[in-house]
Amino acid sequence: MSALAAIRDFGQRVPSAFSFAGAVVIFFATIAASGGAGSGQVLTTALTFATMYVIVGLGQMFVITTGPGNIDLSIPATIALAGAVAMRVMNGDNAMILPGIASALAVGAAVGCFNYGLIRLLSIPPIIATLSASFLVMSSAIAFGRGLRVRPPSAFADFATGRVAGIPILAIATLLLTIAMAVLLHRTVYGRSVTAIGQNSRAAGLAGIRVDRVRWATYVLSAALAGLCGAVLAGFSGGASLNMGEEYLLASIAVVVVGGTSVAGGQANVAGLWGASLFMYLLVTMLNTYGVSAGLRLLVTGLIIIAIITIAGGKKTGRA
Repeated sequence: MSALAAIRDFGQRVPSAFSFAGAVVIFFATIAASGGAGSGQVLTTALTFATMYVIVGLGQMFVITTGPGNIDLSIPATIALAGAVAMRVMNGDNAMILPGIASALAVGAAVGCFNYGLIRLLSIPPIIATLSASFLVMSSAIAFGRGLRVRPPSAFADFATGRVAGIPILAIATLLLTIAMAVLLHRTVYGRSVTAIGQNSRAAGLAGIRVDRVRWATYVLSAALAGLCGAVLAGFSGGASLNMGEEYLLASIAVVVVGGTSVAGGQANVAGLWGASLFMYLLVTMLNTYGVSAGLRLLVTGLIIIAIITIAGGKKTGRA
């Protein structure tokens, strides 16, 4: 067996290994460039920003797992709208934090229902349906959030930016959310149905799985998590802005695929999202530290991601 074949085999058996290994290598490369200064700050910042990638990546992972062609491109617009709604509902009042978060989740759920309505009722391919929906959602965000200057409640801002023993509170909360999503995926009927549909949707339907209902729930889950990210991001940033979700369009897809989830569907990797999220943030940090220009930075980032996906690509799943 050649070295490349051995590496690919290992990547298939341990899908998240390459993302975590890449994050570790890039972290030390970044520290080496700075002479070892600020290593703790780099790691803490990476954990903070990685949580945002993980939150949206969890929802995108469920969607991609349902099979080829399934993807949610409405995430950035949902983040913008949900963040604006959450800040308006909270209105700087600590007593309104939970209603504000609930409103963000509700906005996301509504977007998810609209997305799947376009897919199911109008037979529009998911990539087109969610992209089209994103324009409508962003228009709503512009109409609702234009001129919005509401700061988050102090307790919510403290949650989003605070630390315990040097570890971001947000990272701890997101880790608990990740565990809950792992249980949902691997230990519930819904999660197993998602995987079965991704492996062979026709066989899943013949086995009694309500394919349309599961796919609807998956798009709702993805958009709801995007809404949650919008609220958290607004709390972290000191308020909502219309462009705060822009970077999460490709990032939400990249962290899922680099993290070991199969683009062919039917195989998800929850733990890999953390490795991929840290890898993505630390990669940009390292390139900035070395003074790489913006254009070259995008090129290098893309080539590295392609290399990881190619070398550690997941197994293909069979379909009718």
